[in-house]
Amino acid sequence: MMTDPATAIKQEVFQLVELQIETLRQEGRLSDSALNEYHARSEKITELYQEIDRVVRARVDWRSVRAS
Repeated sequence: MMTDPATAIKQEVFQLVELQIETLRQEGRLSDSALNEYHARSEKITELYQEIDRVVRARVDWRSVRAS
């Protein structure tokens, strides 16, 4: 069974967001490495949302061409 690419990307985003939440729940000051990891995950989440947008737009464009 083939998995929808957008669904797989969304699952990765949810996992990254959960890690972000866990990081923010930690008491005290974040270490430099934890802060760097947080920032890297934030950038990855942004990239993944852009990829979801591309996948969905391509799907909509493909359906528009097919309906014509």
